[in-house]
Amino acid sequence: MATLHLQNISKHYDQVIAVHDLSLEIHSGELLVLVGPSGCGKSTTLRLIAGLEDLTSGSIQINGAEVSQLPPKDRDIAMVFQNYALYPHMTVAANLGFSLKMKKTPRSEINTRVRHTAQILNIEELLDRKPGQLSGGQMQRVAVGRAMIRDPAVFLFDEPLSNLDAKLRLSTRDELQQLHQRLQATMVYVTHDQVEALTLGDRIAVMHEGKLQQLATPREVYDRPANTFVASFMGSPGMNLIPADEFPTTIKKAVTLGIRPEDIQFTDDQQGHTFAINSVQQTGADTWVRGQLGTTEITIRTPATFEKRTGTTTCILLPQERMCYFDAEGARMETP
Repeated sequence: MATLHLQNISKHYDQVIAVHDLSLEIHSGELLVLVGPSGCGKSTTLRLIAGLEDLTSGSIQINGAEVSQLPPKDRDIAMVFQNYALYPHMTVAANLGFSLKMKKTPRSEINTRVRHTAQILNIEELLDRKPGQLSGGQMQRVAVGRAMIRDPAVFLFDEPLSNLDAKLRLSTRDELQQLHQRLQATMVYVTHDQVEALTLGDRIAVMHEGKLQQLATPREVYDRPANTFVASFMGSPGMNLIPADEFPTTIKKAVTLGIRPEDIQFTDDQQGHTFAINSVQQTGADTWVRGQLGTTEITIRTPATFEKRTGTTTCILLPQERMCYFDAEGARMETP
């Protein structure tokens, strides 16, 4: 296990700033998820840690040792890519053991470590196959195993589940979570999928336009977003953002209030807020209802038993204890 410290790192491409003055402390044994939309700088950050890109400025330390100037092979880091990057002409066993072979590790030790890694990942029956004979999920497990067998100080994952279908993503995500619990290894995981981030991360670093927006536990990011970007990005659907002037009697200082779709309640009480239903979407276990609250369209998540129809008007309650408040710059306020 290892600590990883990013201190004021930046990466510029001519006039484009991909990563701007980013500082992170990743704890030993922690799984930190970097999440954000395409182009936010998360994959560039991962490549900077790996040494695949050079820093414009800043410092990267592993266990307190400066590694910014070291080549990738000397950083004691293993990276799992989105496209698996397996050698197609080699068997699974040969793919797993390739890095050890390059280090001239004795064959007997390679065989032992390959079998042990395959056992952990439940791919023992695949050792004699080649990548072309594997499913996407199997190839991803082999790619993870190839990183594991090196016993690195830090694991880096660059959107490793993006090429899998929805069902396989779910099962492989569970496997990665169990693997982290078993290995207790230091991991940095990049994804644009906020559900994946909330599920996997011990902590989440939310990025936007090269800058860190919030670093916190999944629960805190979801319940107490640092700003309106985090509020709208994290969650499916995201937090509803409503102009405070829709509620002039209750909100004194806030410019925007936020409330999660599942926290809004339908009511027959006419003292509630008038809500005009624009659409009703069945998603299986839940129903998503979109409609107008004053001049703002919001989304409500409600049980699948919801029966009201598009085009009708009803009333809703917005529990004040579940609201977040944001100032004119979009930053969360502790009190309204």
